[in-house]
Amino acid sequence: MEQRDAIVAVLLRSERLLAIRRGPGVARPGYWQPPSGKVEPGETQEQAVVREAREEVGLTVVPEAKVWESETDDHRFRLHWWTARADTGEVVPVPDEVAEARWVTPEEFLALDPVFEADRPFFERILPGR
Repeated sequence: MEQRDAIVAVLLRSERLLAIRRGPGVARPGYWQPPSGKVEPGETQEQAVVREAREEVGLTVVPEAKVWESETDDHRFRLHWWTARADTGEVVPVPDEVAEARWVTPEEFLALDPVFEADRPFFERILPGR
């Protein structure tokens, strides 16, 4: 099976990032992660970051930089991790995709349960040093 590209949108506000708990309408509900989604055909990664933030949590964001790359544990997706500023606006989760959303520090993210094990290195090593 061919691996698809997806983005992980690390939305930043002050010293915090937005963590979402996956809703009932998506694979692996209940897991905590940043907003994410597939890169659509003809779409750049930056455009996917903006679209996913708007669709999942109702925020208008400004992509900053691609900071990491990983893959899902089932190897179906290559994940392109982007930071983006989300300095204003109210978080309005789409209930089917997002069960809960909260602004957390990287340390607080690591204390959420459950999180994907493959995401841990990002919050332990990549984001704190950016």
